[in-house]
Amino acid sequence: MESSASPRKPILPGMRILPSELYTAKALPMFLGKYDMTATYIIMLFNITIAAQIVAGGTAGISYLIIGGLAFFFPCAIVTTQLAAMFPHEGALYNWTHKALGGYWSFFSGFCAWLSGALIITAGPNLMVAYIQAMNPHWLSEPWQQGVAMIAFLIFGSFLARQRFRMVQYIVNGMTAIYLLSIPLIGISLVVWFLKGHPSATNFGNLSDWAVSPANFVLFGSATFAYLSTEVPLILGGEMKRERKVISFHLFWGTLVVFVSYLIAAFAMLIIEGPNSANLGLFTPVAAVEAVFGKFVGNIEAIFIMCYFFIIPTTFNYIFSRLLFAGAVDQHLPIGLGKLNKNRVPARAINFQTILAVAFVALAFIVLPYATRISRPADFALEAYNVVTAAATLIWAISVSFMFIDVVFCYIRDKQGFQKVRLFPMPLLWISCLLGTLSCGAGIVTTLGYSWTPLISNGQWWYIVGGLTIICLIIAAVGGMLANSEARWEGDKREIGFDS
Repeated sequence: MESSASPRKPILPGMRILPSELYTAKALPMFLGKYDMTATYIIMLFNITIAAQIVAGGTAGISYLIIGGLAFFFPCAIVTTQLAAMFPHEGALYNWTHKALGGYWSFFSGFCAWLSGALIITAGPNLMVAYIQAMNPHWLSEPWQQGVAMIAFLIFGSFLARQRFRMVQYIVNGMTAIYLLSIPLIGISLVVWFLKGHPSATNFGNLSDWAVSPANFVLFGSATFAYLSTEVPLILGGEMKRERKVISFHLFWGTLVVFVSYLIAAFAMLIIEGPNSANLGLFTPVAAVEAVFGKFVGNIEAIFIMCYFFIIPTTFNYIFSRLLFAGAVDQHLPIGLGKLNKNRVPARAINFQTILAVAFVALAFIVLPYATRISRPADFALEAYNVVTAAATLIWAISVSFMFIDVVFCYIRDKQGFQKVRLFPMPLLWISCLLGTLSCGAGIVTTLGYSWTPLISNGQWWYIVGGLTIICLIIAAVGGMLANSEARWEGDKREIGFDS
C-alpha cells in the first residue's frame, strides 16, 4: 500500500514533477473525502444571489442559466474531471498548465486565478452588509460603517482559515448543509403558492420573453460568473484522499446539485415575485418565501442564505492560499508564503491575502466614497459588489480558458499516454474545449459591455470595470515579476526550509 507521505506518480510520462507535489505529500494531511470536496464545490459555485440578479431580467434569465449550463458549466466540469484525474496535485490549474505549457504560462494562469479569488474574498462580507441593510435600512447606512463591518468579517474569516484544516472543513460542511436548506424551503414555497390558488406572477407562455437578444446580453456575464470555479476546490488536490472516485463524485453530484438549485431558485422567484424581482434585487429569495409563509419563515430563509456570506471568506481564503503556497514551494514566489503554522496551514499566505482584502475594502468604502462625494452612500455596497465581481469574472474567465488549452496541449504532447488516462470520448472533450473557450470569450465581452446594475450606466461601467481589471492585471504582472525575482534570489542564497 502506498505511503501517505509519498507523492502521486505522474500519469503522463516525461512530465516534470514539481517540488510542490513532493512537499505537499510530506507536509499536508490527505484527508479530504468525497463529501468534503462536494460541500466545498457547492459552496464555491452556488450563490443564490446570482440567481436573483439573473431573474431580474425576466424569463430570459432561465434561458441564460440553461445556455450557460450547457455551453460553459458542463464543459468546464468535463474538462476539470479529465485534468484532475491526470494531475491530482495541489494548485489545480497552476499545476495543470505547468504540465501542458510550462512554467511561464502556469505562473500567469495561476496568478490570474489567485487574483480573481483575492477579489472575491470581499464578496461574502459585501453581500452580508447588503442583506443587513435590506433587513433594516437604518443599519450600516454609511459606507464607512459598511467598510468597518466588512473588515471585521474578513479578519474573523482569516482567523478561522488559519485553524486546523480538519476542524475548518467540518464547519464548511455544516454551513453548506444549512445554506442548501434555502433551496427546499424556496421550492416548498413555490408548491404552497400554487396550492393556495395564486397564479404565476410571470407569463412563461410568451416565447419572445425567453429569447436571447442584445437587450439582455448582460445576463450571460452573470450566468458565466454563476458557473465559474469548477476547478477551484481542486486547488486542494494534494490534500484529497487517494481515491479516483473523490474527483468524479464531487464533480458529478456537485455539478448536478448546483445546476438544479439555480433552476429551482430562479423559477420560484419568477413565479412568486415576477417583475418585482427587479426591484427586490439580491433579497428576492427571502421576499419570495416571505410572500408565502410570512416574515418569520422569511427570516429563516435569510439566515440560511447568510450562512453562505459568513463562511465564503474563510473558504476562499484557505483555498487560494494554497496557490500561493504551491508557488512559493516551486520558487515562483517568496519563500515566506510557503511557511506552515503549527496547524500545518500556510498562515502567512492567508495573512497576505487578508491584508490585501482589508486594504481594498478600506480604500473602496472608507476613502473613495468621501473623496469622490457619491450622491447615495447607502447604494455603495451594492455598486462595489457588482463592480468587484464583474472584474473578478473577467480575470477568472481569462484564467479558466487555460483549462481547455491545457487539454489540447496535453493531448498533443503525448497522444498515446493521454488515451490511456482518457475518461471521456474524444469528440466530447473537443466539443467541451470549443464551447468552453467560446463561452469564456462571450462572458468577457458581455461582462465588459453591459452594466450589472442600473446604478451604473453602460458608458461608465466598461471603463470602471475594465479599468479595475487592467489595474489588477498590471499589478499582478509587475508584482509577479518582483516576487519571482525575490524567490529566485532567496533560492540562490540559502537552502529552502518551509516549516516555521
